[in-house]
Amino acid sequence: MKFRTEVEVKPFPFDINYSTPTFFCGSCFTNNIGGIMQKVKMPVLINPFGVVYNPFSVALVVQKILNAESYSPDDLTYNNGLWLSFDHYTKFSDTDKTKCLDNINLAFDNAKDFFNKTNVLIITFGTARVYELKSTGNVVANCHKLPAKEFNHRLLSVDEIVSKWEILTNTLIKKNPSVKLIFTVSPIRHWKDGAVGNMLSKAILITAIHRLIEKFKNVVFYFPSYEIMMDDLRDYRFYNDDMLHPSQQAIEYIWQKFSNAVFNSETLQLVSQIQSVIKAANHRPLNPNTAEHQKFVKQALSDIDNLQKQHSNLNFDEEINLLSN
Repeated sequence: MKFRTEVEVKPFPFDINYSTPTFFCGSCFTNNIGGIMQKVKMPVLINPFGVVYNPFSVALVVQKILNAESYSPDDLTYNNGLWLSFDHYTKFSDTDKTKCLDNINLAFDNAKDFFNKTNVLIITFGTARVYELKSTGNVVANCHKLPAKEFNHRLLSVDEIVSKWEILTNTLIKKNPSVKLIFTVSPIRHWKDGAVGNMLSKAILITAIHRLIEKFKNVVFYFPSYEIMMDDLRDYRFYNDDMLHPSQQAIEYIWQKFSNAVFNSETLQLVSQIQSVIKAANHRPLNPNTAEHQKFVKQALSDIDNLQKQHSNLNFDEEINLLSN
């Protein structure tokens, strides 16, 4: 007897490993998966403009970096005591205009340098709903709590998303013929749109992505994080208290599906070894002075030493400091 429907994720026709700089951009679910890869010391860059939710704003981030278009003071807006950018998340906002701009351009410069080495982009769309600033007509990544009257809001169409990303994907291929794009739709429901509105939005995103897959075979791929959450983990025990965001257990389950699809056996083994070292470094004994614990520490340091001999690019300074102390 079957008590659940498991979403099968077939292995991708390419691998991501510790020599694959990977660029993450999109909704906060991007932070979840990218954050795990970052924690296990893989070369990743996550949301250099902060969290972005809609396909147009994600495209803007990639296009700006491709064009090396840094920001100027004229790109900032002052509101309610803060300087801000409508292309960026609220963490970049500041009471000091210079500090705001410096933080934006520092993150931008880091992203530009990283992007030149990037072979894989992992893009997460959260919603097809966009907010257009009336004074400019531009889609904003974040409304920064400005009054609703300052914006027009609407759902993007499938054709609009496909057109925008078709142009951008062609540009990416021209720059790097071996580039791969993995799209996913965030499993986090946008409840402000209501149940029907959220499903309509997600349907638009999924349809647009599959149109892109048809146009760019062997370049554009899809990872079904939304489907795993909705169909495989369809129980509220896999949600946080807000009943909208996936729980840590759900994130780790989706991560397992993702890693098994994009990592080869050698990379999976290395990830497991690094996770064991990190777990050992964060272990807090009741009595650190026992001979048993000292033996545990020495073994963990020996494991780190062996890993660094095999993989000199990995940095374990944090774990060594924790264990040494």
